[in-house]
Amino acid sequence: MKFLRLPVLSLLLLTVMAVSAQEADTNDEDEDGIYIESDWSIDISRYTRGDQTFCINLGLVKPLFFMDQNIGKLDTQMGLGGMGSLGYNYYLGPNFFLGGELSGMFSPTVGQNMFYMVPIGFRAGYQLLLSRFEFPLSLLVGFAPQSHNQRSYFGFFSKPTAGAFFRLNNEWSFGLNTSFWWVPQWTGKTREHSNYSGNVNIHGFFLEISAGVRYHF
Repeated sequence: MKFLRLPVLSLLLLTVMAVSAQEADTNDEDEDGIYIESDWSIDISRYTRGDQTFCINLGLVKPLFFMDQNIGKLDTQMGLGGMGSLGYNYYLGPNFFLGGELSGMFSPTVGQNMFYMVPIGFRAGYQLLLSRFEFPLSLLVGFAPQSHNQRSYFGFFSKPTAGAFFRLNNEWSFGLNTSFWWVPQWTGKTREHSNYSGNVNIHGFFLEISAGVRYHF
């Protein structure tokens, strides 16, 4: 039986070496993130066609000024207001996305009344990606029902937006948005004024600063 000792010992030695090598490879693979994926491993490739986000924004709206085509710049006679919105985005790739948004805003007037607006529209955008930071740029176009002191109007609405978000993990990101609202009122009506006689078409401009949270799925 002595002649079997050397082959048996050699076989045992090779088995131990193979098991040790396999464990080392597994550890290396785990450290390289091949088999273990952490929520913190964010990269651009995670945005592929079909990715989606659900967005919630809350913030302030500052009425900047109204513009009359004949008189020029007009005071809004409105104070600082608030806004909230729900949005959805569908990604065509790592950078481009399409979506929509439903929002609402209010602003007090000097006459102690309240101005309300409920914009709804479709959005197209481009997103810059830098490690965990994401910078979406978008343009929303749609319509906005408006009401003030028992008067109402339904018209065009547009909103370019620039945002900065931090990707906390694979599901959530948080950030800030800055938007510029263009709200024209093309009434087609005429009126007599001390300075002119013409159409009453007013262009309203508002500034939005909001905080946002996005859920990625």
